[in-house]
Amino acid sequence: MKVLISLSSFGSAETGRHGQLWCTELANQAGADGVEVRGELLHDAATELPALAGFAAVYSSPEGLWTAQGQLDEAALERGLRAAQVLRAPRLKMAIGGFGAASHPSLARLKVLLSAVDPSVELVIENDQTATAGTLPALQAFFDAQARAGLDLGMTFDMGNWHWQGECPLQAAQALAHRVRYVHCKGVQRQPGKWVAVPLMDSVAPWRAVLRALPADVPHAIEYPLIGDDLIAVTRAELAVIREARRLP
Repeated sequence: MKVLISLSSFGSAETGRHGQLWCTELANQAGADGVEVRGELLHDAATELPALAGFAAVYSSPEGLWTAQGQLDEAALERGLRAAQVLRAPRLKMAIGGFGAASHPSLARLKVLLSAVDPSVELVIENDQTATAGTLPALQAFFDAQARAGLDLGMTFDMGNWHWQGECPLQAAQALAHRVRYVHCKGVQRQPGKWVAVPLMDSVAPWRAVLRALPADVPHAIEYPLIGDDLIAVTRAELAVIREARRLP
């Protein structure tokens, strides 16, 4: 199992000031096994992506795989796959966006598109914080439909995102564990009117039970704020929390 750092964990201000390459080098110094490059934090993809090539284990696309109207967004998929290929990242992470019952016929087209691309890039589907792509019924319906269409897409299981839609992460983990190929580790706390992401040790959620319900042999990534005067030390300590929880050396 590899433990990664999602570069959004350093915050938009820090990544904006220094760039994702600087954050990647910091993650490497702290002992991370790789990073997740964030599409929404790129300022100049044409220059940044080649510079990050070889460091990234995942490319995170900010675009949904289906539009709000339920149409397969082939252009968004192409952009995500191209970015992952430039990065030499083995995984592309996307959410299903507006996928619904009317979207089922487009799964055949998705299968065709994926069969034509470099097999070294795996598309994994994340539960986000929206009603259409971040609830257990929505994700179960999608994975059942894609399986019937002859696809075998894996899942990025974000431990914290379920709370934004009032879902139980442990119930989701038990239901979807067999689909999970990548885990986003994220603690949560409730603030007035909203949920916020926090380190696992500060979380009000049963994160240890959720981790136990998920496969241990897939990559895990920190995706919560890493803040402090000594970011390398902070990052190293948070990596140790996950490795200890999964009983890694």
